[in-house]
Amino acid sequence: MSKAKTTRTPDSAPDNTHLLEGYPGPAFLVARDSSILAVNERGVEMAPMLMRERSTDVVGMVKAAAVTKVIVAQSVELTLGDNKLQLEVTVIPSVGSDSFLVLVRDVTLEQNLRPALIESRQRYRDLVDISSDFAWEVGPEGEFVFVSAKNALGYATEEIIGRHPHDLVIDAAAYRPLPFISDQPVDDVELWMRRPDNSLACVAVSSRPLFDDVGLWLGARGVCRDITREREREAALMRARHREQILHYIIRAIRNEVEPQNMLTAAAAAASRALAAAGCRVFRATSSGKFQVAAEFADIGENCLFETELEKIEQTDGVFEREIGPWRALGATTNYRTTINGGVCIWKAKSLGEWAEDERLLITDVADQLGIAIEQINNHERIVRLSRTDALTGLLNRRAFYEDEMPRRLQRLARGTGKAALFYVDLDNFKQVNDEFGHNRGDEALIAARDLLLEHSRPGDLIARIGGDEFVMWLDGISTDLARNRAADLIAASAKLAQYSEGLETSLGLSTGIAIYDPKLSESLDELLARADVAMYSVKRDGKGGFEIALPPAEK
Repeated sequence: MSKAKTTRTPDSAPDNTHLLEGYPGPAFLVARDSSILAVNERGVEMAPMLMRERSTDVVGMVKAAAVTKVIVAQSVELTLGDNKLQLEVTVIPSVGSDSFLVLVRDVTLEQNLRPALIESRQRYRDLVDISSDFAWEVGPEGEFVFVSAKNALGYATEEIIGRHPHDLVIDAAAYRPLPFISDQPVDDVELWMRRPDNSLACVAVSSRPLFDDVGLWLGARGVCRDITREREREAALMRARHREQILHYIIRAIRNEVEPQNMLTAAAAAASRALAAAGCRVFRATSSGKFQVAAEFADIGENCLFETELEKIEQTDGVFEREIGPWRALGATTNYRTTINGGVCIWKAKSLGEWAEDERLLITDVADQLGIAIEQINNHERIVRLSRTDALTGLLNRRAFYEDEMPRRLQRLARGTGKAALFYVDLDNFKQVNDEFGHNRGDEALIAARDLLLEHSRPGDLIARIGGDEFVMWLDGISTDLARNRAADLIAASAKLAQYSEGLETSLGLSTGIAIYDPKLSESLDELLARADVAMYSVKRDGKGGFEIALPPAEK
């Protein structure tokens, strides 16, 4: 630093001029009347401006120092054109002299920087608060010495200060190093911490180590960001995707099957495998509201009556979890357009614990898809039934009898020696009933004829309406004598049909032709029907209201 140059006034004391040497800022001596006695080089220009007209703040400070005999310090603002200087002025009374030493320090830069520094610090704090949940610092002892938030992870500040991070971090020994006491910078290390209520929080930690001048570790400081909700959302999304994958797997299993009944069997197997269950049952609801097993994977016997629980399902939210025998079952009803049409149930060993929430959600999703599949099966069966049955009587129609049922029956009989009988039944005088009384009376007569045939047949026999007033009845395992007796009973019972032709000259009745099927003769269905038809028309020619058994093919 260069030596300060000192300017003396004529009245200045030479022995006081050394006071101004070496001062880095403006310095000058003034008399009691504020006249300048001496000034250093840096104060040559400033001293007159501060003392001008003897009425500035500095003049007042000199007067105060003269009266109080103590040092007076004050901030003074000096205007220079468009600029303003901020000065720290100190007036020191000289001991044994009637002069005063005035020292000036320009603090304009400091004053201008202070708001910027304050703003910068606040900006930094705001950014820290926004970017993290709390900032922290750990001291040399490895204990928290500072926490920025008043409620970090639910803790009050005093509950964390003085504690070691190991007390809060789950499985802290697994982290090498633990971010809170790391001697290396770490960024976004995820770890689990314990909240005051013992719940867990997933926290992303970033930290920087602190060292002294010789490299000794003094601690670390950093920030923590609570990402528990993010991880929970990610976990929930992953579980949802997993459920979706399982559901798609089950749906594919259903769609890959052509036969409707196989759809439910495939769904039961797929659901059991996908949910790691011991087995699965799919039920269909009957018109009476009961549940019947429609498909099953892994049979567990008749003692586990899951259907009983399904019938109680309305008492729950649509999903039930029960201990049934040695199993823990999870089931749900299937619906289509808010109507229960079945159910699904899976089971596992009790030792495997309760079903998880994801599995409860998934069984509901599976039930929704099965509800659609069951409805499709119901519709398919309804269409098949309509295509196979006569709309008025509910009996098999001509196509179902000729194309579906009879070929199977004949093929089965061809492998054995048992006989069967084909009854070809025609209503006598039915046209007159229709013409005289109308089609409603005719329909009633047809239904009455159907009832007669049902009364004189067995559960395994086939009955079909193949024309307007023509019926056929197939009886398996029946001999010629039994067929004759059955026909005689049928003709006798047909007398009750006369009530539908009351008032007419001719009565409503039955004419029946019977052909006995013998597998040894290798007779075709057309040939069999032709023989029965010939026998029936023979009865018609002989006066109607009777039956005739056609001769075997070899005896014609």
